[in-house]
Amino acid sequence: MLVSLILFILIFGTLVTTHELGHFLIAKANNIRVLEFMIGMGPVIFKKQKGETLYSLRLLPIGGACRFEGEDDIGQEEHDYDDRAFPNANVWARIAVLFGGPFFNFITAMIIAVIVVANSPWAFPVISGLTEGDSAAAEAGLQEGDMIVKVDGEKIHLASEVTVISQFSRGGVMQIDYMRDGQMYHTELTPHYDAEQDRYFMGIYLGKYERVTGPKVIAYAFYDILYYFKTTYRSLALLVQGRLSLGDVSGPVGMVKIVDETYEAVSPYGLSSVVLTMLELLILLSVNLGVMNLLPFPALDGGRLVFAFIEVIRRKPIPREKEGMVHLVGMVVLMAFMAVVVISDVSKFMK
Repeated sequence: MLVSLILFILIFGTLVTTHELGHFLIAKANNIRVLEFMIGMGPVIFKKQKGETLYSLRLLPIGGACRFEGEDDIGQEEHDYDDRAFPNANVWARIAVLFGGPFFNFITAMIIAVIVVANSPWAFPVISGLTEGDSAAAEAGLQEGDMIVKVDGEKIHLASEVTVISQFSRGGVMQIDYMRDGQMYHTELTPHYDAEQDRYFMGIYLGKYERVTGPKVIAYAFYDILYYFKTTYRSLALLVQGRLSLGDVSGPVGMVKIVDETYEAVSPYGLSSVVLTMLELLILLSVNLGVMNLLPFPALDGGRLVFAFIEVIRRKPIPREKEGMVHLVGMVVLMAFMAVVVISDVSKFMK
């Protein structure tokens, strides 16, 4: 567990640092005053003042912040700050700063994806076998060796994409385009329901593992990012629809358990497998963090962006005290939600 905890701190620290670095660098480029660049939450274990910015490292590796002058002050008048304060900066500069955090998460994910794809075999969406007996794929005419090219009009590059689409379809008819012997074919497939597992199955085994080389590495790294992006927003849609429960959501404690289970599963295969698997997990979480922060919810980057774009449309800002109050309420709701998630994680961890 100690190794897993260290890995979690490294992974989460990387996520937070790159996110806040995006805000920080773009703010500096736009001459916005940064009061503090903070990694972690809670008590300070290290701090250093350099110029106008305080750089601090805090005890709890569960978050971070890049504090700008005047960003969250409620009730302050515009003339209380100079033109380097965040509220007085050009609206497009503020939009760039807010988007910078999630953007750096996506850039980080892309860089790591290039490394992983270049050093790991790629799971191409080729049927490696059919399940015995009740196989929906066999009924649809699919055979071993067929490469799935599209599902419901969506291009497929990775075997896992087919599995995810199948799970989200909830038994609906799937339009399958596949390649066989150099020819394109089309079929319809209706997944079969398994009452014991409460899941729908296509009845196939997928994955032909080959290395990707040369310039294709960049393209397939992008496909990897796109896969996690689609998985994240589809999961959010299921959560909103009530098809996912709180037990399916994980916070920092749940992430420690995920890291631990992943480490235990891959550690017998050697150090390189551990490193590459943890990097793949970092890609997933980095994309997830980028998407989550762009949600149009108060206190998140996406919620702040909503106010900024309203300002662009209205050609004048919403009164600062009103926006600040909305974000304050949003923060309270987020903290309450996180508390519930942590309690849920702990209860799962103790089982």
